[in-house]
Amino acid sequence: MTQVDNTIDYMDQASFLGLRALGHGPVIQWIWIYSHELDFDGLRRFHHNLGRGLLGRRIEVSPLPFGRHRWIADPQPGDIEIAPDAIPRADVPGWLDARALLSIDPERGPAFRLSVQPLTEGGAAVTLVASHTVVDGVGLVIAVTEAAGGVTRDLPYPPAESRAKRQALKEDWRAFWRCVPEMARSAAAAIQVARNNRDSLAPSPRKAAGPQLGDPDRVVTVPAVTVHIDVDQWDRRADLLGGTPNSLFHGFTARLGHNLGWVAAGGSVNLVVPVNERRPHDDNRGNALTGVTMAVDPEQVTADLTGVRAAFKTALAGLGEARHELLAPLPLTPLVPKGLARRLEGLVRGDRVVGSSNVADMDPMANRPDGTDAEWFAARMAERLTAADLRHADGVFYPVVAGRINGRVFMTIGYSNAEASTTREQLMDTVRRTLDDLGLSGTVE
Repeated sequence: MTQVDNTIDYMDQASFLGLRALGHGPVIQWIWIYSHELDFDGLRRFHHNLGRGLLGRRIEVSPLPFGRHRWIADPQPGDIEIAPDAIPRADVPGWLDARALLSIDPERGPAFRLSVQPLTEGGAAVTLVASHTVVDGVGLVIAVTEAAGGVTRDLPYPPAESRAKRQALKEDWRAFWRCVPEMARSAAAAIQVARNNRDSLAPSPRKAAGPQLGDPDRVVTVPAVTVHIDVDQWDRRADLLGGTPNSLFHGFTARLGHNLGWVAAGGSVNLVVPVNERRPHDDNRGNALTGVTMAVDPEQVTADLTGVRAAFKTALAGLGEARHELLAPLPLTPLVPKGLARRLEGLVRGDRVVGSSNVADMDPMANRPDGTDAEWFAARMAERLTAADLRHADGVFYPVVAGRINGRVFMTIGYSNAEASTTREQLMDTVRRTLDDLGLSGTVE
């Protein structure tokens, strides 16, 4: 087998740097709920195949403080974790929250976990939790679809500690000096980007801090809600509002931001929409995406989606410039100290933006981890946060994630206010109100 260059991409190193600077990082959680008996032999094959795809790797840190990190093989980080006792279906959300908070680490491992919870009503809940540094949303769709279909990549990465320290230092020094001209160009580009975005890089004014509630170091559970809507209903409503299925999703996200008070000056809602850049078949980057931002009028979307469509087209037309501003400074990533990384993360979180991430039509194999169709599916973002993290960020609003599979549209929402007092029931009520605002009906749980 021919060994490939295992140096991680700059964006993946930036993701890893952010995780280490903050002490936590986002994970992606997929959930399948089976009403029928689970095929454990099929699930074990799925788990085996996951370790031989995009998830079967970890990051090995360069011995140089400013060196480029590398991928190493980690084809099977552990066994499927099966709960010994069955629980009622109504208790599954709490189990899912607990699984999302378990340690996931792209360097120390495990980079992913597959878990099963038997249900007293019969069947089982299955969840996959993976590091966002190791794989992005589209990458995870590919990894799961390939694993369920029996496809493996067997990435030709070396095992851990395959380089002696002296060898690693020598190789990484050489690699660093080869990158110096690129870093110089990147520094010039970064200065220009900073000048062009001087206002947006300034810290956003924060609300006056309220009384501290409880232990600031306690880990909080950010309430999460899932919506399922019939695809035909969704498409009809989008057409009636003069939009597309995708613009209806962005309209929903904007209206939800309005109803949660997550708005910018003037009352608009600022959406960040990821744009996939992953090449088919041979792209092994962890995060292969850029993104565009757009301001949406949340009052208009309840009656007319043409403004959302126009805003998205305008944003896409400027994708080249947005991509340059995102990617041009990335060669400087290995040189960014942790203190600066924490400050930059704080500025981003303070912008009152919300991600609107639609993976659209998914391969039916993505719903078959044991080889059979699960009766219920969703995917969401999560992160291990403390009360102090929420207070510092003035609340958290995870990217709203949507997709279409088995004749249904799913959407997942995770939100908490700065005091960590938002309840799941309150979030469900707000989501139902948002659906009503848009003339939609579905299952909210």
